[in-house]
Amino acid sequence: MNTTNFDMPQMEQMTEIPPLTKPLGVQYYLDLAIKFHSSDMHLVAWHAPVYRINGQLVTQPMPALGPEQIEEIVLPLLSPKQAKQFETSSEIDLAFQFDENHSFRANLYRQRGHLSASIRIIPCVIRSLSELGIPPIAAKLTRRHSGLILVAGRAGHGKTTTMTHMVDQINRERAARIITIEDPIEFIYKSKLSLIVQREVGNDTSSFASGLKHALRQDPDIVVIGEMRDLDSISMALTTADTGHLVMATLHAPDAIEAINRIIDVFPGDRQNQIRVQLAEHLTAIISQQLLPRKDGAGRVLATEMCIPNMAIRNLIRRNSLSEIRGQMETGRDDMYTLEQNLSSLFLQGIISKETAQSHAKYPNLLKLT
Repeated sequence: MNTTNFDMPQMEQMTEIPPLTKPLGVQYYLDLAIKFHSSDMHLVAWHAPVYRINGQLVTQPMPALGPEQIEEIVLPLLSPKQAKQFETSSEIDLAFQFDENHSFRANLYRQRGHLSASIRIIPCVIRSLSELGIPPIAAKLTRRHSGLILVAGRAGHGKTTTMTHMVDQINRERAARIITIEDPIEFIYKSKLSLIVQREVGNDTSSFASGLKHALRQDPDIVVIGEMRDLDSISMALTTADTGHLVMATLHAPDAIEAINRIIDVFPGDRQNQIRVQLAEHLTAIISQQLLPRKDGAGRVLATEMCIPNMAIRNLIRRNSLSEIRGQMETGRDDMYTLEQNLSSLFLQGIISKETAQSHAKYPNLLKLT
């Protein structure tokens, strides 16, 4: 497995803050985020800007921002329609771009009555799957023409990045009609061999479920779902895979078995047997991932778990014997492996520390660190 940094290169010193040579709009603070290779920026009233760098929160040595200043920084990002929506709901997701090098995903919300913002910084330069440390089997998976491929993990651990690069791989290799349903659109693709249509929930379609329903009437080869987050979107994703299309989606779950559990548990009890049968039939792969600090302090590295359902695993899903899937993954057949196996490998290569391996393993006693 390639272990190249998932994050940007070594950050610059945090004390090197540019002088205030222009009005303090959001771009000034995002320029700082880019300068220090941050993944996220947080603006909260009565606090200095906070940046997440290599997975760690760092408070900038800058003056605290008052509520009025945050409103002046953030509100210009909203369209009139979005401003009205935010006024009603007090929270909103949006995406925006200043240039072709970076895009940004923002969540605006209120805390203690004051406007706050969390903004994700997304480089637009697409690196290859191997450069990101994504396992080689992921490239093979993009050549599938049907089934359900899931990228699982906690928030902020690179699921969208992995999905973006898998879509780009398809775009470069074959002619396919790809329809994405996203909330919001984070990365704008340029159609190459494939024809890519991107639809945003709230602007282009009312919901993930509605977008998926209508995608089936738009001659898709591949449907990409920004996030399977509720019963309706999960149900439609399974229905789309059931019709013979390739479906790719992200899912908030810590590992492969919990991803399967989450999909099944979202349905009422009288439907769960049917869902197990659908999953057993159409689940193609689960890539579960975490971003971990490197031992040398130079960014983060991707740790993964790979589940490629074979006949045995499909039978275990049908029988609801999910706890036995791990044993199949540990055998190493069919390009499968567990997180603990990957953590052990990263430690033995000197890439992560023993403490990091132990603290991120679900089953630390199964690590092989000697």
